Amino acid sequence: MFPLPHTATDQTLHSLLRQIRGCTACAHALPLGPRPVLHVSPRARLLIASQAPGTKVHETGLSFNDASGDRLRAWLGMDRALFYNTEKVAIVPMGLCYPGVLPQGGDKPPRPECAPLWRERILEQLPNIQLTLLVGSYAQNHILGKGKVFERVLNFEQYLPTYFPLPHPSWRTGMWERRTPEFEAEVIPALRRAVNHALED
Repeated sequence: MFPLPHTATDQTLHSLLRQIRGCTACAHALPLGPRPVLHVSPRARLLIASQAPGTKVHETGLSFNDASGDRLRAWLGMDRALFYNTEKVAIVPMGLCYPGVLPQGGDKPPRPECAPLWRERILEQLPNIQLTLLVGSYAQNHILGKGKVFERVLNFEQYLPTYFPLPHPSWRTGMWERRTPEFEAEVIPALRRAVNHALED
């Protein structure tokens, strides 16, 4: 999952990942305990900024290892081998650990302690990122400020070439997809072009 140190940049990142894996800043609030999940390499060119791990991701230690991951990979037109190739793709959620479930159902928001503690330190070790996918409201609001997710998705051109906003790929998004044909007709082809361009050497 994590690259072994080969260069000074790898060594610095490897040291940072050891610190992250030992983090207990919000252990008191995590129902399953700390298990930070992220996938990074200093050579990655595409960054997926997501929400927080779900229970299956917590169990396996593999980001988007669930139905939402299948949907996201379908949007990207990307197989699992490339998706999990950290030399190309980095995955860094806003909250690195599973935050638990809301009383009314659905996962809790990412823990507020996490991004301020770790996010900028991680991004400093990813100097080759060409495009960041902002997946869901928490990633979008953290980076772009408060706004409406689906409006941003349909107006993605405003955020290129640095960012590409996407909805969270949960089953709930399926209803919006079905009544928004321009997502498949316009957004998805542009997304795939932007991702392919970012991954070009």
